[in-house]
Amino acid sequence: MGDVETACTLTTGPGGEAVSDRFFFVHRRLDGDGSIIVRVDSMTGRIRLPDATPGVRNVVAGVVPWAKAGIMVKDGVREGASYAAVMVTARHGVRMQHDFTEDVAGGPGGVSPGSPRWLRLTRSGGTLTGYESVDGRRWTVVGTARPARLPATVEAGMFVASTGDLTVSRGNLGGASVQVRFTEATAVFDQVRVEGRAGGTWSHDDVGVTYEPDGSTPHHPGRFTESGGTFAITGLGDVAPSTDGMRIESTLSGLVAGLVAVIVVAVLFVTAEHRRGLFRTTLLAAPRRGRAFAAKTVPLGAVAFAAGLTTAALTVPLGARILQANGNAVLPASTLTELRVVAGVGALTAAVAILALACGALARRGAAAVAAVVGLVVVPHILATASVLPLGVARWLLRLTPAAGFAVQQSVPEYAQVLGYYSPQGGYYPLPPLAGLAVLCGYAALAVVLAAVRMSRADA
Repeated sequence: MGDVETACTLTTGPGGEAVSDRFFFVHRRLDGDGSIIVRVDSMTGRIRLPDATPGVRNVVAGVVPWAKAGIMVKDGVREGASYAAVMVTARHGVRMQHDFTEDVAGGPGGVSPGSPRWLRLTRSGGTLTGYESVDGRRWTVVGTARPARLPATVEAGMFVASTGDLTVSRGNLGGASVQVRFTEATAVFDQVRVEGRAGGTWSHDDVGVTYEPDGSTPHHPGRFTESGGTFAITGLGDVAPSTDGMRIESTLSGLVAGLVAVIVVAVLFVTAEHRRGLFRTTLLAAPRRGRAFAAKTVPLGAVAFAAGLTTAALTVPLGARILQANGNAVLPASTLTELRVVAGVGALTAAVAILALACGALARRGAAAVAAVVGLVVVPHILATASVLPLGVARWLLRLTPAAGFAVQQSVPEYAQVLGYYSPQGGYYPLPPLAGLAVLCGYAALAVVLAAVRMSRADA
């Protein structure tokens, strides 16, 4: 057993998103409407921890929080195929999930010997309903699902999966090193019943299993045994969205440098007028100084928006193609998400330009204004994403400073049901994209108001 390795290929789900689809599946055919009912008696497992003695594998008994065991209906056994499932997890209670991205919480608690949990998954047309019970008689609805591409004939059965064990080691400067190690889970099922037009006998598949370099030997295979109607199933992997890969915003690595250039130009746009006395000429044409200044933000903002939009519109798709051509796995993004990222970069550029213009009008000194805006926008972003600060401090910087606006470029959301280290270093911002942009715009608007007030009260 070794560290989990990430392949450079991607599996896509029904919605086009990248997914992880690896689990052990014991199943049989189900035609049309019907139900599958089981009792999950127990769930145990193994976790590989860091080696205490070099060269000696340190494997201990235990299950990771998102280890899952339950019942599923799926469009065959192809990776990425549409599905619905209801399951017991080790530490997140009962869940109902479908098509990888959708997750609904049921009752709390897991399973252990002497404390089993009953599960039922019922199909009626295009709707599937998940139930849970402690005694197999009184049932509670966990949730309902309408998978996007579930055909009339599906594979219905029991599955087990176990995500990797994630550990985060923090350095002296607050940086983090993340490791994900091998785990597996074993669940015992009995009282198995399939209602409806079930066909064939029980079969099994190690869905998504990887192979050794010889191409035929499974790497960490799952397994199962059956005796007297009781199934013991061992599996590893996950059935969830995948966040392993490069994102489209990684093509925007030059954004910070571009914003510094925008800040310099915007500050000089207003400080040059004061230095040369040209602002007095502006006031002769428009004596209301505050309005004259505010009017300057419109053309500057429009030009900055157009520049940011055009640059991102060219860079994002072209950069993604170059990354893929070089063998990199780039996480797919929907058209709407890509448009939001591109338009968001334009809005980010415009807001930073307006903030810089207002700071320049307030300071009237180019160097001081540039330093102030760079310190408000660029420096917090660099510190937060370079992993030199504790995670909590980094997140607060990206909530409270104008650097929150960088959240608009995030293309992959944080999934509650996916194991991960969700940090700014990994491209995850503490505010949603539009909320982060709103923080930046709020700073820019406040600076414009203060600059306009100063202009209206002081000599130009």
